[in-house]
Amino acid sequence: MELTPSALAYRKSSFSGPNDNCVEVAELPDGGRAVRNSKRPHEAPVTYTKNEWDAFVLGVKAGEFD
Repeated sequence: MELTPSALAYRKSSFSGPNDNCVEVAELPDGGRAVRNSKRPHEAPVTYTKNEWDAFVLGVKAGEFD
């Protein structure tokens, strides 16, 4: 699957301000995630497998990045 800007439904955190300084995330068909910089939506996103994303979320919830 080619990850064109229009191919995925990106979302940003409700904690983001009104400007475009955000990280946006889109779910991939296989359960992974695509992450992009909202200032550069035309550039290729960084992608993560489902297992990588799940490990990251668990780490955040466990406070590993505090």
